[in-house]
Amino acid sequence: MAELLHLQWNQEAEVGTNPVQVEGLEFEPSVVEGVVAEDPCLNHHCKKGKVCEVDESNTPMCVCQDPSTCPVAEGEFEHVCGTDNKTYDTSCHFFATKCTLEGTKKGHKLHLDYIGPCKYLEPCMDNELNEFPLRMRDWLKNVLVTLYERDEDNNLLTEKQKLRVKKIYENEKRLQAGDHSLDLLAHDFEKNYNMYIFPVHWQFGQLDQHPVDGYLTHTELAPLRAPLIPMEHCTTRFFEQCDADNDKYIALEEWATCFGIKEQDVDKDLII
Repeated sequence: MAELLHLQWNQEAEVGTNPVQVEGLEFEPSVVEGVVAEDPCLNHHCKKGKVCEVDESNTPMCVCQDPSTCPVAEGEFEHVCGTDNKTYDTSCHFFATKCTLEGTKKGHKLHLDYIGPCKYLEPCMDNELNEFPLRMRDWLKNVLVTLYERDEDNNLLTEKQKLRVKKIYENEKRLQAGDHSLDLLAHDFEKNYNMYIFPVHWQFGQLDQHPVDGYLTHTELAPLRAPLIPMEHCTTRFFEQCDADNDKYIALEEWATCFGIKEQDVDKDLII
């Protein structure tokens, strides 16, 4: 989890967003009667895997990006693994490929699975699955504390969030970050349960962005799942079991239950 804490910090400004932003293709600005015309694609946003082009009437439109136009990977750390168990050079190559499959059964099932080349992942045993939320809860708490310590300009946490994290940060009973035994993590959750309620809600709110509707989709979970899976092989099974009604969405209540938060402590106001 220590490596992931570092990764989360690097990505925190974009937490809840998808890992890849695809930029529009560059082209020369047109000149009309000595005046440089504004690029129609300048403020036209396209989703991952698509780029902006203009049609014959100079109207911007989003089209699938040609994977061959994606930047070449600088190292293995840029590779990603798809749910088709295929390694893609970069996330750009993955989403461009997925775009070309839009409307097909294969494209519907294809998702970004995790960061890094595809590899063999050990099966997640039942006892390991029970251990996963112990580490995850502690990690979420430590991520928030780290953000609180570094949030000088109020860009990482809102004032309301900072007040909530401040109570955790200043609590003398708080378990400091470290490589703790599972027994200690379980004991701390039981003894200091209230410190874990907000971190669990906070992460749900960070992921629930596209759209903000109180449910997490596979795509919304990707920014958390993708870096986690290579280090925590129970990640996929854990989130699959969170979807208790198997409707492909994880509601706040299901999410909280997965992390051991009591039903009476589930509060939608904590995810804002």
